[in-house]
Amino acid sequence: MSPSERDEKDAAVVASTPLVSLPAVSLDTETTGLDTTTARVVQIGAIGMSGPRIEPDRVFETLVNPAIPIPAATTAIHGIRDDDVRDAPGFEQAMPRLAAFLGGSVVIGHTIGFDLEILRRQAAAADVPWPAPRALDVRLLAQVAMPDQADFSLDALCEAFGIEIHGRHSALGDAKAAAEVFAALIPGLRRRGIRTIAEAEGAVRTILERDAVSAGQPVHDQGRAADSEDTHALERIDSYPYRRRVSEVMSSPPATLSAERSLRDAVNLLVERGVSSVFVTGESGDPGIVTEGDVLHAVQGRGLTALETKLEVLQSRPLQTVSEQAFVYRAIGRMDRLGIRHLGVTDDSGHLVGAVTTRNLLRHRATTAMILGDQLTAAESVAELAETWAKLPLMAERLLDEDVDPRMIAEVVSMEICTLTRRAAELGEARMRAAGRGDPPVRYAVLVLGSGGRGESLLAADQDNAIVYETGAAGGPEDDWFAALGAHIADILDEVGVPYCKGGVMAREPAWRKSLDDWKATVEHWVERQSPEDLLNVDIFFDAKTVHGERTLGDAVWSYAYERGAEVPSFWRALSGTLTSWRQPVGTFGGFRTGHDERVDLKLGGLMPIFTAARLLSIKTRTQVRDTPARLRAAAEAELASQDQIEGLVEAHRVILGAMLRQQIADIAGGVRLGPRVDPRILGKAGRAELRTALRRVPGAIDLAREGML
Repeated sequence: MSPSERDEKDAAVVASTPLVSLPAVSLDTETTGLDTTTARVVQIGAIGMSGPRIEPDRVFETLVNPAIPIPAATTAIHGIRDDDVRDAPGFEQAMPRLAAFLGGSVVIGHTIGFDLEILRRQAAAADVPWPAPRALDVRLLAQVAMPDQADFSLDALCEAFGIEIHGRHSALGDAKAAAEVFAALIPGLRRRGIRTIAEAEGAVRTILERDAVSAGQPVHDQGRAADSEDTHALERIDSYPYRRRVSEVMSSPPATLSAERSLRDAVNLLVERGVSSVFVTGESGDPGIVTEGDVLHAVQGRGLTALETKLEVLQSRPLQTVSEQAFVYRAIGRMDRLGIRHLGVTDDSGHLVGAVTTRNLLRHRATTAMILGDQLTAAESVAELAETWAKLPLMAERLLDEDVDPRMIAEVVSMEICTLTRRAAELGEARMRAAGRGDPPVRYAVLVLGSGGRGESLLAADQDNAIVYETGAAGGPEDDWFAALGAHIADILDEVGVPYCKGGVMAREPAWRKSLDDWKATVEHWVERQSPEDLLNVDIFFDAKTVHGERTLGDAVWSYAYERGAEVPSFWRALSGTLTSWRQPVGTFGGFRTGHDERVDLKLGGLMPIFTAARLLSIKTRTQVRDTPARLRAAAEAELASQDQIEGLVEAHRVILGAMLRQQIADIAGGVRLGPRVDPRILGKAGRAELRTALRRVPGAIDLAREGML
């Protein structure tokens, strides 16, 4: 990693940065004593890390002349004598080198507060600049991850994890040991819901506050530097690529020729249509592309005789494509990543419907501060996936500040969840092959369910996914293969930062991994039996979206669910019964009904009744769409409700999503576990009034669902 690349990586440490991809440096010092008010540094050791991966070629080590005699008692511990440091650099020379080595990395160490306090005090005394770094103490993190551990000393932690310390009581030896302990702690922290640096800092603060209260002392935050807020993160973003879809900027219909046609035919079509590329079709069904650049290269190399060359010889394959429903940022990112200037555009069935080029996007590329591009698609490891996933909250915050519709932000998040799930499936397949399990035994599809499928995911997403495989029986060899794949998908998503679904809605579970025939039988069972448990399962299945594999398999189950659900009126009424427990979160006099945390659950109190009613109405009207506004508007077209009533619910949906999103952005910065509960005070007076109006419209959704089911 070059210095410039490292600086860019270091600067990316924001609240949502996951521990598995955290740019860090494990640091330790040896000193003249243990009193932070008088001790001086005699040795500094540090080693770079990227999440749990230690970078052995990124090492800092130096002795430091303390300019005072080293007490014999401390020499007995670390073995450093006056003679050893006589010719060593003084603190004034060593400190700038250390600061340059650290860059913007998070500093990790065992009882790191001691080291940082001595460095801070000596820097102040020597008038040497010392930008206080963001830091994590592995001793405190161990107390969070290993509450039953009796001893949290470095030796005890290394023993617990089977780590051998090389060079105990040398600065670099202890720094390396602390680095290995940190790496070993990450899985345990993740099991306790701590995945990001902000969540780790929040957990450490809780430990410090508990210890301080027990000791009757004031609370000091050792983890976060006062000036470490990511101010660069609030730069203005051009929201255009996140507001517009590829279908709005593409050239359509695409210019196409068969592979048997000549380059001369392609040139004529390029001139006639005023486009810069021609898509080449052939019997294989896998299209290629010939661009203006290909024409020039061919003519330059072979003269005008090249014009008689067949396109099958000149075409570039495979054709790189993007969905027409993708947002423009995805097309920009894919072109940048691949170093190309043309993309084919496909519809939901994979058919070519247009082309998008740098010419279409030039003015936007020049002005866009891109956060998300095509990084998830290109990620080769869990750490790379996690690093990209951590950018979502920053993107959401910037777009919200630009007054982008919260529903559009939620759709961007949902698309990234779908992309992430697809990439997890691809990496899972690679793991299966590496383990000697081979390729998938039959065709299959991975589906994202619930909010991710309907395009309403916010930042507190968890896993909701399923697998449909073409043929095979439960417990058979095909099912066994997909069980292992489902486990890989779940594990990868959890490591990245999308936690396991508490309700078990994951393809690793037998209930969410079936053959096509078994899925149809399951849908039949859901529709006919209508038990409370079945209703909880079937509702999110109506939001299913195929994100990987054979699209026709996933769509077949989804369409079958709609067809069967629409045919059974008692099923509609049973689904509407799930709304009977709703309670208005706004009181008679306009106050919000909050819990002990002074927050209101906007999912149960507002969002769920709206999207549930919309789903019910879409089943009755056989409107096979996924997003809530489209489902509601289809009900108006079917004259199940007035246009004004529907648009009121669509607006309420927007407001509630926006309030939840704003709270989650604030909670990420504070290291608070994300959820649907919102403190109305963060919305301001106008925002609270808007939310009250939105929540008072929710009973209309419930009434609409009940009336529509009759």
